[in-house]
Amino acid sequence: MTALDIAGLKVTIAGRDVLRGVDLRLEPGKVHGLAGESGSGKTMTGLAVLGLLPHGSRATGAIRLGGRDLLTLPPKELNKVRGGEVAMVFQDPATSLHPMLTVGRQLTEHMRHHLGLGKAEARARAVELLGKVRIPGAEEAYRRYPHQFSGGMRQRIAIAVALACSPKVLIADEPTTALDVTVQAGVLRLLRGLCDELGLAVLLVTHDLGVMSAVADEVSVMKDGLVVESGPRVQVLRTPEHPYTRSLLESLPDAEVR
Repeated sequence: MTALDIAGLKVTIAGRDVLRGVDLRLEPGKVHGLAGESGSGKTMTGLAVLGLLPHGSRATGAIRLGGRDLLTLPPKELNKVRGGEVAMVFQDPATSLHPMLTVGRQLTEHMRHHLGLGKAEARARAVELLGKVRIPGAEEAYRRYPHQFSGGMRQRIAIAVALACSPKVLIADEPTTALDVTVQAGVLRLLRGLCDELGLAVLLVTHDLGVMSAVADEVSVMKDGLVVESGPRVQVLRTPEHPYTRSLLESLPDAEVR
């Protein structure tokens, strides 16, 4: 069963080919790692799924979700998918959480808009989600503001916001890059656990193969807008076939990818 199927995705921005025919398949309950250096097209792939490409972009190919091609959906229909069936966690939670709104309001507005929940029902689900992402004192946290939390806790809250409407697909774009090394492991364990518990299809975008080796089931490696290698994590990280994948691995301490 496939949760999201990306086929022959091409994106052109100002006459430049940013993605040149990307093929990816995400499955429920699995973390699919998407690796590559800056500018390889990793983040652009995630943004294309959500219809958040820069103004003037042109996308062709297919992005299939539940029998629909997201590239051909009218804007109103795509808005229902975005945040509802497909959600995204960005690199820096400081930019994805509104500083002037309480954590509770940011969680409940998503649910009331997409799910049509009443105020009390949305609040109860928000507190439950904060507990699920391991925020201490969920009831109190509901009333607090983002700046009152550490970076690691803010990223957990951003994950809770992304999960608010029970999406089928979660795109995590460098979710640990802005965090201290000691905090990264906890956030990765959380993503892995949520994937297993909720049956999420997770696309983990990262430049760090060490991060990928910790949680991914499948790994795809991107270079210059193309997927150059893809397969089970152990196969790609231990017996890579493409020279570019080997060069990425050789730049890491051996212990990071075992």
